[in-house]
Formats: sequence, C-alpha cells, structure tokens
Amino acid sequence: MNFAKATFVFLILAAIAAAVPAAAAATCSNASITGVYGTISSGLNGTSQPAASITQITADGNGNVTGTQTKSIDGTIVTYTLTGTYQIGSNCTGTGTWTNQDSETEHDNIYLNNGNKGAFLIQTDAVHVQAGSAVAQGTATCTDLGVKHSYSMEFAGFTSSGQSAMAGELAFNGTGSITGTATLSLGGTIENALHVTGTYSIGSNCMGTAQITPKGLPTINLALIVVNSGREMLAVETDSGTIVSGTLQE
Repeated sequence: MNFAKATFVFLILAAIAAAVPAAAAATCSNASITGVYGTISSGLNGTSQPAASITQITADGNGNVTGTQTKSIDGTIVTYTLTGTYQIGSNCTGTGTWTNQDSETEHDNIYLNNGNKGAFLIQTDAVHVQAGSAVAQGTATCTDLGVKHSYSMEFAGFTSSGQSAMAGELAFNGTGSITGTATLSLGGTIENALHVTGTYSIGSNCMGTAQITPKGLPTINLALIVVNSGREMLAVETDSGTIVSGTLQE
C-alpha cells in the first residue's frame, strides 16, 4: 500500500473512531420517560416477606407518574393506584419515589436502557431487597386480537409446592383462547412438556387477565400488562398463597 493510500485509510478509520463515542453518548432528561410503561419487580420487602408485582405507569415527561399495581405480598394479592415522581440525569440514570399499598413512600434508582424504551430499577430503602425492569408500551393494539401471537414464557417464584418455575410456549388465538406446552419445576419435581389450555382477555387499557391450566395441575390465574408494541406481556400470578411473576415474549 502506498503512502498516500495508507494515509487516506488511516484518516477514514480515525474519523469513524472519533464518531463512535459521540454517537454512543446519550443525553437524557425527565422528558426521556414519557408515556405508558409496564414494570415487573420481585424480591423481599421490608419485613423480609417475598413479594412480586407488575405495574402500569403513565409518565408525563416532567417527573410525575400515576399507575396501577398488582402485587403479591407473601401470597396476599392487592391491587391499588399509585403516584410518584422521578428525576433523570443527563447520563440516563436517576431516582424515583412511589407510594405503596400502605401509602408509604418507596425509593428506586433508575437506569435507562434500550434507547430509553425501558429501564432497570432497584429499590434503595433499607432492609428491602427488590429489583425489576420497565418496558415501554409502544404502539400496542390492546384487544384480544391485538395479542394474537405465540409467546415464549417464563415464570418463577413460590407456591404451595415451594420454590417453583415454569417455561414454555403459549399461543394466543386472537379470540380469547390459549394453547401451548410448558415444563414446570415444582419444588424441584420436574413436570416436562405438559399440554396447556386456557383463556385470556385484554382490555383497551393494555391490562388483562389469563387463566392457564397445565394438564393434570391446578389452573393458574394471571394479571397481564401488554408492552413493547404487543410483542411482550408482563405477568403476576393472582392466586392466593403464590408469589410468582414472569414475562411472555413473542
């Protein structure tokens, strides 16, 4: 390679290298969180009880949120409205405060991701051990037909069988019926490739419910939130005595 050509190539590579940090460097603010999001969280609350929840929140872009949360607190299911505030710095991290079911204030650290279409969160109140994630609702069509997809799914938590987990695939047919297969670990006992049937209903607010029954096992009742333009749903089990949450992805 002659000197002139080598110099030209070097200059091109240098220009590309210089551009990468500028493109990668994001600048965020409160306006980076605007619109409707679904969140999912699990861990231990302030009295060391296991807890799991899903929440639909609406952020106004000015640091204020309202929302609805469904939570299992050591197997007791509660649904309530919440309010909160958030502050996002230019480095795309920030803090949030939210009211819980007892009107107490909880505090989270927030880390935006995915082009500000989502975030990871961790509760920063002493004694609590909880973390979760948020996903933007996007341009979801929130009807039974709007979630006509096959979703892979995973759930984990605690039931009367002890620590439990489930993974598999569920097909939502667009008219309220579910079929699929699932593998379960119930306190360490494996139930492999079980046929699953069920029903579901999705409201215009992108919240819904589902009932799924793995063959030979009790029916599992779920609360759902549609996110990611209908390509994902967040779920928490609403049967008494369970602390189970999970995600469905197209």
